[in-house]
Amino acid sequence: MTGDGDLPLFLAASPGVARITVERVEGSAPRDAGTWMLVAPEAEFETIGGGALEHRAIAAARAMLAEGGDGLDLTMPLGPEIGQCCGGRVTLSIRRLDEAARAALHADHAADIAARPAVHVFGVGHVGRALARALSLLPVRAVLVDSRADLLAAAPAAVETVLTPLPEAVVRAASPGAAFIVMTHDHATDFLIAREALARGDAAYVGLIGSRSKRAAFEGWLRREGDTVVAAPLVCPIGGHGTREKRPAAIASFVAA
Repeated sequence: MTGDGDLPLFLAASPGVARITVERVEGSAPRDAGTWMLVAPEAEFETIGGGALEHRAIAAARAMLAEGGDGLDLTMPLGPEIGQCCGGRVTLSIRRLDEAARAALHADHAADIAARPAVHVFGVGHVGRALARALSLLPVRAVLVDSRADLLAAAPAAVETVLTPLPEAVVRAASPGAAFIVMTHDHATDFLIAREALARGDAAYVGLIGSRSKRAAFEGWLRREGDTVVAAPLVCPIGGHGTREKRPAAIASFVAA
């Protein structure tokens, strides 16, 4: 099963693909009408709910592809006869993707990615890389920002990257309601980015890596600068509050959640 950000790669690697769509749901079912997944001879993309329902739908799709068919419809009761206990009934359509359908999927996918809330991660250190991996699995538009091209080059494929020596400009240009997570290799740069994010007034989240003493230092810096930015919305420390966990992957999991 491939990840959400890999749709273009999945389609490019699979000349024969069937799309399974949940057309109608009666009663209880794992997923709602409109849910879809793609099936190739040796791979799948997304899910219609798993279990026996999905297993049988995948087998039907692969048989259709192997036999050269273009489409079929299935109605399945979700009861003991297929080993599921939802109790509902699902109607599925299975269609071979032609070039027009592939182009439409690409366009829909690009539009969906563009419409997602943006989460800007500043800094490609150990935690930044772990957080980028965690965010790449979620329905957000993850953006990794740094001044080091070699580190950005190792970012996950589903993560956007911005190479810049002026991260504050990225904050100012971000879409309304974006989130900002600050973890660069320099405290002074961290303070500048966090200040810009708080100054926007519309950020969904502003997080700064570090300890309570770093937060106090940031607030002291604002006072010395005579800045009117309110620091109360800042989340610092970030990660597992109330724990002593400091491993990058654990911090990334807490922050992504």
